[in-house]
Amino acid sequence: MRSGAKVAVIGGAFVLVTGGIGYGAYSVLGDTGGGGGGTQSASESSKVKTGPPSAEEIAETSKGFFDAWASGDASAAAVLTNNEAGAEPVLASYGEDAHIGKIKITPGQAVGTKVPYTVKATVSYEGKSKPLSYASELTVVRGLTTGKALVDWEPTVVHPQLTEGATLKTGESSTPAIEAVDRNGTVLTKEKYPSLGPILDTLRQKYGETSGGSAGIETWIEPADESQPDVNLLTLAKGKPGKVQTTLDANAQAAAERAVKKFSEASVVAVKPSTGEIRAVANNPVTEFNVALQGKQAPGSTLKIMTAAMLLEKGLVTANGAAECPPDVRYYTRTIENLDRFSLPDGSTFTQSFAKSCNTAFIKLIDDVDDDSALAKEAREVFGIGLDWKTGVVTSDGSVPEEVQGEAAAQYIGQGTVQMNVLNMASITATARTGTFRQPVIVPQSLDNRELATASRSLSPSVTQQLTTMMRATAAWGTGAKAMAGVGGDKGAKTGSAEVDGQDTSNSWFTGFSNDLAAAAVVQTGGHGGDAAGPVVAEVLKAGG
Repeated sequence: MRSGAKVAVIGGAFVLVTGGIGYGAYSVLGDTGGGGGGTQSASESSKVKTGPPSAEEIAETSKGFFDAWASGDASAAAVLTNNEAGAEPVLASYGEDAHIGKIKITPGQAVGTKVPYTVKATVSYEGKSKPLSYASELTVVRGLTTGKALVDWEPTVVHPQLTEGATLKTGESSTPAIEAVDRNGTVLTKEKYPSLGPILDTLRQKYGETSGGSAGIETWIEPADESQPDVNLLTLAKGKPGKVQTTLDANAQAAAERAVKKFSEASVVAVKPSTGEIRAVANNPVTEFNVALQGKQAPGSTLKIMTAAMLLEKGLVTANGAAECPPDVRYYTRTIENLDRFSLPDGSTFTQSFAKSCNTAFIKLIDDVDDDSALAKEAREVFGIGLDWKTGVVTSDGSVPEEVQGEAAAQYIGQGTVQMNVLNMASITATARTGTFRQPVIVPQSLDNRELATASRSLSPSVTQQLTTMMRATAAWGTGAKAMAGVGGDKGAKTGSAEVDGQDTSNSWFTGFSNDLAAAAVVQTGGHGGDAAGPVVAEVLKAGG
């Protein structure tokens, strides 16, 4: 809704005029020098200022922008940005498509060139009104060609969740709302379980039309990518929500939410090994990109579960057989060391190497494997990694590419080109627990009869038994013992520390099981797996095991 405000250029300054009355004036030429009564000679006005905007320029430009935006004059506000063509339609849609009015913008104290602010407004549609409030920030920059102080245009200036090409809208919702419930019928909301926000939006998009509900009146963000779900911001009138059953467990989810909040960047997923049902998913921070389900990172030594399974299947090791663990080993051009160059005495078993996370015990066996594609085959054929998982929401399903020489060695210990997320690692642990891959799901297959991924073979009972024995040792007296001390039941674990280029501290990975629940977590720059990610996994296992 535009107010009909005009922009006039008077003496080198823009003045907003509404109904013939100027309500605010601000220089966008950056002329903050003292004296002169504000007038400029032709030679002075032709000079293009350089350098960062001054505090006065930042204050004047942001105030002018806020005033124009609040008045509903999209064109006047857009003029004060460094992308007028991109800014105007977004600002115009604020009133025209989203029906947002009575806008009050309160700036905070500028921090450098950034100006934080709060927005309080009212959404009105077909006789229904509700308040809308949120916080965002903008940055003032100097125009490259004009030298003017301008708002650096990003859609997030209008709303922090607005992305490029997305639009704000108010009206009858595109799909009916849903009431998602956990496996026991407990209602799951994004207010109580923040990490579920993006998941619930996706479930609504996919299953809202068939869940038996009716549309309400809402304000939402419609992404440019039609495959992404709308993001609901405000409900003016409730429709009838449809019911969507999930496999989640409210107790495990609550524990997962608490656990990840102890770190600045952390993710965790829990899966039931006997069925593949996802019991919990949590991230901190919560973003539209679900790191727990869509992330792609090296998982470090947690991948030794898969490598050990491959070596056991090939008969190159046994759980109780001897395995060398020197402080370092060279394979082609790459030298791989154990943490702090530790070693194990002669005669130590493969279980001891696994439980103490000995890198060299695994690397020394590569030549005996004599198949560069062996680990990639194990990943796909046994653990279902790289198949197209149909969980009910968008996921990245892991990747172990075929490699040779030094890159192959790095893969054996979860480094190099291996790409996983905590959903993948929880599933790998679940497969190790039972010997059979069961594709993770967050809604029952019966909801839409989608085809689930299946691995081509299972582990033998002997290999499964040896693998779980080694994981039990890790939880009892190995690198996972401290983290798993308070976890009850039949339990096992594997730690991992993933080195990342450019990071001084490795990412902390941990995966474990307790009875019929498996969980995996990652804490960015958390260091050793047992120190940071381990307690996250333990908290979830204790709640849901």
